[in-house]
Amino acid sequence: MKLIKKIAAIMLSVIMVLGMASVVSAGEGETAAPTGNGKITITNAIPSQTYKIYRILELESYNTTTENYAYKATATWKPFIESNEIKDVYVTINDGYVTWKDNADVATFAKKALAYANTQNHIINSDKSQIAPAAAAGATTSTVAFSDLPLGYYLVDSSAGALCSLNTTATEATIQEKNGVPSVEKKVQEDSTNEWGESNTVDIGQTVNFQTTITAQPGAQNYVLHDKMDAGLTFDGTVTVKKNGTDVDTTNYTLKTHTDSSVTFTDDCTFEITFTENFCDTLKVKDKIIVTYSATLNENAVIAGEGNKNTTKLTYGDSSETTSSTTTTKTFELPVLKYTMKNNTETPLAGATFTLSKKNDGTELIKLVSGENNTYRVATTSETGTVTAVTTTASGEFTIQGLDADTYYLTETKQPDGYNKLSAPITVVIDENGNITVNGQKSSVTEVKVLNNTGTILPTTGGNGTSLIYFLGAVLALVSGVVLITKQRMKNS
Repeated sequence: MKLIKKIAAIMLSVIMVLGMASVVSAGEGETAAPTGNGKITITNAIPSQTYKIYRILELESYNTTTENYAYKATATWKPFIESNEIKDVYVTINDGYVTWKDNADVATFAKKALAYANTQNHIINSDKSQIAPAAAAGATTSTVAFSDLPLGYYLVDSSAGALCSLNTTATEATIQEKNGVPSVEKKVQEDSTNEWGESNTVDIGQTVNFQTTITAQPGAQNYVLHDKMDAGLTFDGTVTVKKNGTDVDTTNYTLKTHTDSSVTFTDDCTFEITFTENFCDTLKVKDKIIVTYSATLNENAVIAGEGNKNTTKLTYGDSSETTSSTTTTKTFELPVLKYTMKNNTETPLAGATFTLSKKNDGTELIKLVSGENNTYRVATTSETGTVTAVTTTASGEFTIQGLDADTYYLTETKQPDGYNKLSAPITVVIDENGNITVNGQKSSVTEVKVLNNTGTILPTTGGNGTSLIYFLGAVLALVSGVVLITKQRMKNS
């Protein structure tokens, strides 16, 4: 694997080119063997990053009069320097002495050298390597120094991929790390607002849209996006990739999922996207790679609580990785208690039937599957044997799980025998935190309590009922007699 490659500051490249251009063959002028050792210091180094150096060319001699220097390829790098893609393209070779060609592309040369070092790592090992130490208090970067180096032409490889040369006139070289590290930011879409954020709420069976943004660094290599979903989320198997708003051709990346039996994931992720080297070579500082994809909240979803996580990270270079970014998808439950009051005590009622809908006219009934302990769950689109009505048992309780934050209407379609049926649906609001409000009640409640009252016993024939009817009849007869007598007297008078 290749480390991230980025050419260092322009000035450093100029220094390197000038040094190479002044190379001479042995015997030109007064020469002397190099003395002393050199030092490479990397300032602004990124903590925990690995920095490696490779001595590509050795300084054989130099001319004190003309200040020219004679370089030859080291034994391990000679095949690379003399290869067809390097010789006469970037350098010329005369009797084994290496001279930099005018207008040769330093950046491309460096990338090829890094690629060679990595593909030939069984032969070519870095002369030295260091892990950048932790930053001092109040700082974000540190310093890496390589000392006692034989003079020559060095390739410095790190997350910055800087380049420099050492010679007798500049036995110490300083490289400033100008790279940051790439980053990822993950967001999930809230369906009610279409806004992207760190969390959302959905029904079980609903599609969830995700978006991961990679902020790139130039010269990056080995970008691999890792995405891990909790068991409650089912990846739909497709992705869309854009760079700065423009679609990225599928030839520039490879999508691997668990549906492919030949794929093995070392980090238990749900899918990986590996970007090609050619695509990575096109990246510039702060380029935005946006990856969008979807999943379905399934029957294994966590209800309320911590919710259902989707975590993304980016690995890059040889072994580095970004900080993970996580979103949370939540779904909620609606507990219901059917009861009556007896002796000032809540008494559960069996035999009451309810439906739950998203409209107050009873349409758009929510399909459910039955679970244990009077628990029902919102059905996925593929499930069969669903129900839309729930009937209370002796406990008077039932719970519907897998609900979005939304407004619902709980309708009593059948009351227990001997009790009055509710005249209107109960309006239930579940907010984004799972709190429940009933019929506009401002204070949140933990469950919906539905009270049923028994009807009044009506009079019957016989007994006291009959006596009451007789009594009322007698009273009416008496009143009628009084009215007739009064009218007769008024007539006679």
